[in-house]
Amino acid sequence: MTHTHGKYADFENLRERAVELRRAGLSRRQIRDRLHVDNNDILNRLLQGEPAPEWTKRPNAKDDLRARARELRLQGWTYDRIQVELGCSKGSISLWVRDLPKPERKRSREEASAIAKRGWEATLRLREEKRRQTKAAAASEIGALTDRELFIVGVALYWAEGSKSKSYSRRERVTFVNSDPDMITTFLAWLRLLEVDPTTFRFAVQIHESADVGAAEQFWADHVGIHRSDLMKTTLKKHNPRTNRRNVGKGYHGCLRIDVRNGAELYRRIEGWWSGMVSHAEAWLR
Repeated sequence: MTHTHGKYADFENLRERAVELRRAGLSRRQIRDRLHVDNNDILNRLLQGEPAPEWTKRPNAKDDLRARARELRLQGWTYDRIQVELGCSKGSISLWVRDLPKPERKRSREEASAIAKRGWEATLRLREEKRRQTKAAAASEIGALTDRELFIVGVALYWAEGSKSKSYSRRERVTFVNSDPDMITTFLAWLRLLEVDPTTFRFAVQIHESADVGAAEQFWADHVGIHRSDLMKTTLKKHNPRTNRRNVGKGYHGCLRIDVRNGAELYRRIEGWWSGMVSHAEAWLR
């Protein structure tokens, strides 16, 4: 044993007192303060072999999973099988059982691959369920929008996605383009809130020429509640075969453009509303 000096010279007597306090249920901090031991190495030697009292052990919600994972590993289960059984990540399983012997391979590579696939599918299902729960909880937090809230949302929405006049090109018109049907719905609800005459609305599809143009036109016509023949001429975007586009397939409908005829006055009001919102935001930052 290393010799101790100074206030720790009577080590054996100090250890007896430390053990006595430990068995009485005191924590390391309490013993350190009671005996005035400010050296962690000395404190470790004083308490060597003495287990911590139960009340100082932090509860761990995964203790049961860890114990079950170790039990299954000792039975020869692979990480993939344990993952499928317990629904936890392979990273956690690895930490829990890495000190245990590796089981012998009892399955072919094909069988192991199938188990791994099931494990990954189980993980994806758990993730998707968690994602769904988070979205549902967030949606419930919104509740019913007031007219003023919808008004503010619409102004911000337009200024993010709508056309804007430039100092070098004065074009005071209301044009909104988007590929998200929900954005289109919200924008139309905002126009209705402002009591804009629906007969001034004009709709047109913008889409890549390689897509199913007819299906896209029908999709957007149904979405906004008009006949397909009421759509303005569709704008086709030339397809570049060198680009790796992902917006393809049945779910691709291109974008819908909404124009409000004679909308110069409305545009000026939108620009003014946005300016007022920015002024308040700047005041908050200050």
